[in-house]
Amino acid sequence: MSTLRIFKQHPAYRDDIADLSTIRPVPGPGIDQLDPFLFLNHHGPQIYRPNNNGLPFGPHPHRGFETVTFILDGELSHLDSGGHESIIMAGGVQWMTAGAGLIHAELSPEAFKRSGGPLEILQLWVNLPGRLKMVAPAYTGLQREQIPAIEVDGGRGVVNLISGEFAGQRGPIESLTQVTMMTVHLQPGAEVQLPTPPGQTVFFYTVKGEVQVEGEVARLHHLIELNDGPDTVTVQAQSVATLLFGHATPINEPVVSHGPFVMNTRAEINQAISDYQQGLFGAIPGAH
Repeated sequence: MSTLRIFKQHPAYRDDIADLSTIRPVPGPGIDQLDPFLFLNHHGPQIYRPNNNGLPFGPHPHRGFETVTFILDGELSHLDSGGHESIIMAGGVQWMTAGAGLIHAELSPEAFKRSGGPLEILQLWVNLPGRLKMVAPAYTGLQREQIPAIEVDGGRGVVNLISGEFAGQRGPIESLTQVTMMTVHLQPGAEVQLPTPPGQTVFFYTVKGEVQVEGEVARLHHLIELNDGPDTVTVQAQSVATLLFGHATPINEPVVSHGPFVMNTRAEINQAISDYQQGLFGAIPGAH
């Protein structure tokens, strides 16, 4: 068995959406999913001009999984058919459980469209097991100040803990499936030991900069899949670096997806489409 902690590095491929610069490591040519992590989009970084059209994600449905959205720069408005509404600013996170079915819109606030400015957003899809796919929808929006910022390496790094445990603290989101999720910001030369529980799917995505994992280089804009091994991994920054880091227990169930629906069987997908067409996911007031 290899002693190296990096198992595979999956490059992000360009897939722009309208005028939104987008790259995506999962799914990609060499990876369909990293169970239970289904999908990761990296939007930006880019600068929007004043009087722009904003983000292109108008009302659309989801069923059977969760979306976790990280606003690294800029701001993001959320509206959904469950009555949730928020504007999350830079450093904040949106955690939405689509469950049995929800319609949501992810748009730029009117102030951002008028003034423009920088924008960088990550969105991760996290699968739910069959027993939870029809759970009641839910949404939590967290601003930067609501997320624990844990200093590491004498203050040369910061871990923003969203869910799970790190350094004796718990993140504010209680995940239905005990997902641990954090963003990590490191100055050049800073080191951090991150949790890698045996038997879990562990990954990080290099948002910015270059880091080494126990001496092996992890490339920029790559999803880094780690080998099962000791219960921590040492990451050292070679430059100013930002990582998205997470781990979770694999679900090990069939995955059948169709656009915004992720279920276990084709029959369940057909039911989701039918339910949506019949209006059973509700609606966002005033949306078209």
